[in-house]
Amino acid sequence: MQFFIKTFWSIWNFWFRLPDKLRFLFVGGFNASVQYSLYVLFLWLSEGRRYQVALVASWIISSFSSFATQKIFVFCTRGTCKDWIKEYIKCFGVWITSYFLNAVVLGLLVTIAKMNPYWAQIIAVACTTISSYILMKYFAFKK
Repeated sequence: MQFFIKTFWSIWNFWFRLPDKLRFLFVGGFNASVQYSLYVLFLWLSEGRRYQVALVASWIISSFSSFATQKIFVFCTRGTCKDWIKEYIKCFGVWITSYFLNAVVLGLLVTIAKMNPYWAQIIAVACTTISSYILMKYFAFKK
């Protein structure tokens, strides 16, 4: 048991010595995979016809995971319950901005470029990643 505890703390300490950009890349990759998996599930359930509905549903559900992982594992902010609520509201603003950017890119790729909605969403997520990092770091989780 002692081995597992020492290993856990070694990994924990290593993780928080990494630059926040690198931590954001890993955590953001995890969050993007959760969001994309939900998008694929909802798109599949709609037989590929409701890509914008699939996008909304996946963003709403994945936002809770995203907030917790970014707060704890990327930006390492602490505080009272009131601070958590304030940060969550700011994150919600960032997510709304990211959602609309994602929805526009997805819509353009599917309707104008006639791209498959599964592939179009991968490109749309890549487009929103940089803006999300900047908004999260300098607005939502600003120290």
